[in-house]
Amino acid sequence: MARPKQLEPADIEARLASLPGWSIEAEKLHREFRFADFNEAFAFMTRAALVAERMDHHPEWFNVYSTVRVDLTTHDAGGISELDFELATRMNAFAGDAA
Repeated sequence: MARPKQLEPADIEARLASLPGWSIEAEKLHREFRFADFNEAFAFMTRAALVAERMDHHPEWFNVYSTVRVDLTTHDAGGISELDFELATRMNAFAGDAA
């Protein structure tokens, strides 16, 4: 399967406008999710991990208790690609109202 190519900055900004909660930090898609407790955070990470594995596209993330910080980039594309936006969209759906 062909891997996605790095998106142009204008494409990234346009797509970012329709992706609530996400921003660009250190040239990666970035979001911090906050949940009610550790169990909810871990459930979110489990759902996201299963999808990421099927996509063969794995997030950079960090969890402390009820907070999950996520950074997405496509290393073999050299930056943000369609895969990152697809995974970010799925993560938003899994998180529900987590801010």
